[in-house]
Amino acid sequence: MHILLSNDDGYFAPGLAMLAEFLAPLAQITVVAPERDRSGASNSLTLDRPLTVRRASNGFFYVNGTPTDCVHLAVTGLLEALPDIVISGVNHGANMGDDTIYSGTVAAATEGFLLGIPSLAVSLVASGGDHFATAARIVADLVQRFARNPLGQPALLNINVPDVPHEKLRGLEVTRLGKRHKAEPVVKSTTPRGETVYWIGAAGGAQDAGEGTDFNAVSRTLVSVTPLQVDLTQFPQLQAIRSWVA
Repeated sequence: MHILLSNDDGYFAPGLAMLAEFLAPLAQITVVAPERDRSGASNSLTLDRPLTVRRASNGFFYVNGTPTDCVHLAVTGLLEALPDIVISGVNHGANMGDDTIYSGTVAAATEGFLLGIPSLAVSLVASGGDHFATAARIVADLVQRFARNPLGQPALLNINVPDVPHEKLRGLEVTRLGKRHKAEPVVKSTTPRGETVYWIGAAGGAQDAGEGTDFNAVSRTLVSVTPLQVDLTQFPQLQAIRSWVA
C-alpha cells in the first residue's frame, strides 16, 4: 500500500511527523506538505505563479503552495503511480461543523477524493494535551481496516479525535456535521506606524451539537468519523428555482 500524507500546518508540524511514524510500518509513505502554516487556505489552488518542490532532511517534500496544491501536484506530477489513500493531518485543532469549509486539512483530503482516491482528513481536538499519538493510532487502525476491507468507491472521511490518551477514548462514532455559532468579532489593533489592522476572530461555539453530530461525539470522548460530499447542489430548491426562472 502507498499512502500520500499532507497537511495544512506545514511539513514541520508534529502531527504530521507522528502520523508518518505510525504509518511507516504499514505502507510506503510519501509526504508532500506546505512549506509553512496554511491553515484556513480552504481549497485554493495557486494559479498565478509556478510552484517549487524541495526535500527536507527527513525525506518530506515541501511545496511553496497550499494544501490543495500539494496533493494535486503529488498526484498529477510528482508520484509515478496513484497512491492507494490520501491522508491529511494530524491537524492541531478541531475541524468540525462549518470548519470544514475553511479548513486546509479537509481541503487536502478533498483534493485526493476529487482525483478518485479514498481520503481522510484527521484533526486533534486540541485542548492542551496534544495527544497526537492518539490520533495517529486511530488513523493506523483505519488504514488497516481499509486494507482488509476496501470501500467499494472513493470516500472522503473527516475524522476528529479527542485530545486524550488512547486508552481513554470511548470508541468511534459515525456522525454528521454540526454547526457553529457565527465567528467572534474581528480583533482591531493599531500598528506602530498608526495603521489600523484587523485579525480574524476565533470560531464560534457549537450551535448544533445535538445527538449524531461531530461536536456531540467528541464531547463524549468518541472519535467522530463524518463522511463528506463535494456536490453543493441544494436539491430541495431545484423545483422552486425552476419555477422562479421560468
